[in-house]
Amino acid sequence: MKTLKNTIPKIFILAIALMLTSTVSAQKYAYIDSDYILKNVPEYQDAQNQMDDLSEKWQKEIEAKFVEIETLYKKYQADVVLLPADMKKKREDEIINFEKEVKQFQQEKFGQEGELFQKRQELIKPIQDKIYNALEEIAKSKNYSFVFDKANGASIMYANPKFDISDDVLDELGYSFNTQKNKE
Repeated sequence: MKTLKNTIPKIFILAIALMLTSTVSAQKYAYIDSDYILKNVPEYQDAQNQMDDLSEKWQKEIEAKFVEIETLYKKYQADVVLLPADMKKKREDEIINFEKEVKQFQQEKFGQEGELFQKRQELIKPIQDKIYNALEEIAKSKNYSFVFDKANGASIMYANPKFDISDDVLDELGYSFNTQKNKE
């Protein structure tokens, strides 16, 4: 009788373990390479070029203003000996205020909620959403439990190329591929 009592919990635990193992093994996995996908989406390349041009333009404006500040400061240093105290203070304040304006401009353009961030949201977010929707459609239709991205991190140490669905995502989006991924 004692052996039957001890055996039933062990059989029950074994049955649960087998059910869990079969459930886990039934899950399907795939991965994408988001860098590869983005390189094959022309709208993304156009948006990225616009972002780069805008960033470069603003950076040149900022650098030119800092050169102007440097010129004002050097001129001030050359004149400081000849200036009365009130003129010294006035010129110092002008330089300091101009520098604050330039830093404010820099923050407005490149800050966390700056124009570059907003432009990125406007241009790139819709493309990312479109890619995600295609990915979700493929994952649901092929019953993938998880889809990983190997491009943006070292979380995947090995990925068998036959599970790479990046080309499927591009196909779902209606794009032809510039290059074909090698699948083993």
